[in-house]
Order: sequence, then structure tokens, then C-alpha cells
Amino acid sequence: MRTQQTAAGAQFAAALAGIDWSRPWFQPFAAQGAALAAAVQDGADLRSALDAHAAALDLRNARGLPLRFVAQHALPHGSAYEAHIHATGEVPTRDNLHDFFNALIWLHFPQAKRALNQIQAAVIAREGVQTARGGVRDAATLFDENAVLFLSTDASLAAALRGFAWKPLFVDARAAWGTDCAVVPFGHALLEKLVQPYKSVTAHAWPLPRVPGDPALDTVLAGSLQAAADAGALRGGRSFAPLPVMGIPGWCDDNAHSDFYADATVFRPGRRRDPDAG
Repeated sequence: MRTQQTAAGAQFAAALAGIDWSRPWFQPFAAQGAALAAAVQDGADLRSALDAHAAALDLRNARGLPLRFVAQHALPHGSAYEAHIHATGEVPTRDNLHDFFNALIWLHFPQAKRALNQIQAAVIAREGVQTARGGVRDAATLFDENAVLFLSTDASLAAALRGFAWKPLFVDARAAWGTDCAVVPFGHALLEKLVQPYKSVTAHAWPLPRVPGDPALDTVLAGSLQAAADAGALRGGRSFAPLPVMGIPGWCDDNAHSDFYADATVFRPGRRRDPDAG
């Protein structure tokens, strides 16, 4: 067993070494992420290192319990992951990139993660754990796993995103990226995919009318998620706008050429048939 654990630890350390923190999608998390990765590569236990960060930030779950990162086996058999976090403050965390990025998002967006967890736990408490999650839990899971925040001071850019208007968004408005609009990754599965990016990686975008770099983003996002849940606006995949992230200016050298966006298998014309959409 010790040999297997050592091999697993070496595999995880190698995976962490493969993260290029200079990539634009990792930049918001690079300072803490690179330090955590280096500590684990030097032999530190991931959960202990995360607990130290969580304690320093006084992170807590929605019930006010201190947030702790624990081994996967701490999740009792038959218990729902989200309900366990809500009830105990314990986040089951494995030695893999998926759970590493999940923990990193907890450190950077604790209020939004807490809101998502509370939304999930409330549905579980009300309806139990069913074979199908249902619309609210589906939407919360999609957000947690694959969301990007689309921040914009120009409502026309968010409209272009929702309308699958890729040329106006990525080509005509290219100069607006980084000033009038920007994206911040949130989904931990999305970040895991972006360790080895490919053209068709597509995120679930959540538009917010904010200035890029706003320090209050976590608070605003948490409020936005809770408001959407209260209004019944979290209802599966249709709660989001699909965003092929390799189309974001500055995220891929190839997208400097407008014909990059001619690939309709990635930059699709959209599923909506709204006669008023033009």
C-alpha cells in the first residue's frame, strides 16, 4: 500500500508540475496556486496546506462552521458531497487536479462557493438525493464545474455572447477585451481541462455587469447566484451562455486571425430560434 500511495503522490506532483501558471486563465489564481503546487511537490500534504490557508482567511460554510479540507474517505458512505460540506464544513479532497482546482476556487471565491453549496444543500434537504439532480442542482453543478464569469461594462457585448454573435464579440469588439469586458474562470473542471487546452473547450458563461478587476466580485457573484436561485432562474444548462474560451482574445495565438472563428463545430450559430434576435 505504501508503494501505491507513493506512486499516486508522484503522479499528482507530476500533474501539478504540468500547470503553466503564466497562462491567462490561471493568472487570477497564480500566486496561491503556484505556491500550493510547489509545497505539494516538495512533499507537503495538500489538505494540511489548504487548511492553513483556510484558517488564515477564516473561511466558513453557510452554517458558520470552519472550512476544512479532508481526505475523501471522510465522506460517509451514502452521504451527498454537498450536504456533507454544509453539515460539517469538511470538503472531501483527493490528490488530483480536479480537487486541487476546486480547493483553489474555495480560497478565491469563498462567498460564491458557500452560496452554491447552500443552494445545493437546500434542494437535497427538501427533495433528498435523487437519480436525477433536477434543474436547480444541475445548474449549480454546471456553474461549480464549468463556469466563467463574463464581466462587462457594455451590455451589447453580453447580448452578443447570449446571441452567439461570435464575430461582433471576438473580432469587431476585439479592442474591448481587457477594458470593457473580461472573463474570470470559476469552474474547477474547466481549469483542469485548461491544463492541456484544446480549441473546442467551451465554458458556461455567467454575465455580470462589472468592471474587470473589481475587488467586490466574490460578494456580487454570491448575491447574483442566490438571487437567481430565489427567482427560479437556475434551471439547468439554459441558465448560461456557451463560451468557446479559446476564442477569447489573448487566450490563443491562433485566434488573432478572424478565420479562426469560421469553425462552426466550435463557434456554433446557436440553438435558439428567436425571430427577434436578428
